[in-house]
Amino acid sequence: MTADTQHPRGPQLSGWRLLMWGGAAALLLLPLIAMRFTDEVNWSPFDFLVFGAMLTAACGACELAVRLSRGNRLYRVGAFLAVATGFLLVWVNLAVGFIGGERNPANLMYGGVLGIGLLGACIARFRPRGVAMAMLATALAQLAVGVIAHSGGMDHPWPATAAFTALWLASAGLFERAARATP
Repeated sequence: MTADTQHPRGPQLSGWRLLMWGGAAALLLLPLIAMRFTDEVNWSPFDFLVFGAMLTAACGACELAVRLSRGNRLYRVGAFLAVATGFLLVWVNLAVGFIGGERNPANLMYGGVLGIGLLGACIARFRPRGVAMAMLATALAQLAVGVIAHSGGMDHPWPATAAFTALWLASAGLFERAARATP
């Protein structure tokens, strides 16, 4: 039964929601299990707290996307791709950093990349065409960080910049197609 239907005992978890939240819980448990078998994984309680907050934010954003999509699958896929890309951007940046290492303050520029996407989506009031423009701006911001890092002589992986830029552009394309499909 889906969460949108009325049930005498209240809203029920649908299959995708159960899979998403259960998958998030399993991901959070993986480092804990790995720590029991190897010294290579050494997470502090703060690491678990940050990762748990990231997973909660990502799952919550997916829940919001489903509610806002009004059944438009292209919108949902575009939103899920944007959420996954943002999640990976933060995760990799916190783990190893993109520019010189995780402790390099230049990596904070990636917060601006995410900020542009979030602010743009909010300004567009999450309407598909506006979110498409926000994702395009996010892709350009991702590329701009790479150019800034390169021009500043910083150690920066161009393949990662290209991959993340492509993911933001793919999300923008999906939102644009969703806008055309919306009456």
